Amino acid sequence: MYQHLLIATDGLELAGKAVEHGLALAKALGAKVTAITVTEPLVSMEEAIYPTMIVEYDKATEANAKRILASVREAGGKKGLTCETVHVKNQYPAEGIVETAKAKACDLIVMASHGRRGVAKLLMGSQAAKVLAYSPIPVLVCR
Repeated sequence: MYQHLLIATDGLELAGKAVEHGLALAKALGAKVTAITVTEPLVSMEEAIYPTMIVEYDKATEANAKRILASVREAGGKKGLTCETVHVKNQYPAEGIVETAKAKACDLIVMASHGRRGVAKLLMGSQAAKVLAYSPIPVLVCR
């Protein structure tokens, strides 16, 4: 069945459900695991005024990504799995997830979604919906 799962997480509680489910599925299938977190680009008019802002943003997002991915690696280790980890910087989550899944030859993407509908979905968007729309790789969405 599936041989290489890409588990996407932003470190939040909801994404933790996708991590748990993805790791359990990988264990059951004997599949390889790659965990990914994506850091969005800093978009600010102050960039020209405060160049140190970019440096501080990069430091903060790097530290946050290390914490998030270490947590997934630890959870995988408890299940006897080895998790490769990837931090994609300065990219929008859906794009980073799909591009990494292709580059790593993953055959299933596991991620979470709030399951928003209607106006909330229109206003807030959904990275899961974007991944579903653009990924040639199957996506398992956990809620």
